[in-house]
Amino acid sequence: MELKISSQSRADYAVVAVSGEIDLYTAPQLHSELVDALDDGARRLIIDMSRVEFCDSTGMNVLLSAMKRAREKEGDLELVAPKPAVMKILEVTGLNAVFTLKDSTDSLPITAGTNAAK
Repeated sequence: MELKISSQSRADYAVVAVSGEIDLYTAPQLHSELVDALDDGARRLIIDMSRVEFCDSTGMNVLLSAMKRAREKEGDLELVAPKPAVMKILEVTGLNAVFTLKDSTDSLPITAGTNAAK
């Protein structure tokens, strides 16, 4: 399954909507998108995970790396609406206590997707 990513930036944050599977093959694409958002001035990354079907350890490492970069800029990274399969990985690894998690996409400040999917 391919990975689709769309993002939208406002002031000091970016909403990144991800759909598909984040794995060894697709994680570099997500990494690039998150680094670009931070390089473009975002300090806070809001990742809409509501359409992510699977995320392996490579994907988790990309998210952790992006969170570290955001925190170095005095920002943060939030994961929004992870599906049960992704939530289980977060719980088993203990990363549910590391990431800021939001239950619903209702908490998104803007809707991602106005930029072309990459």
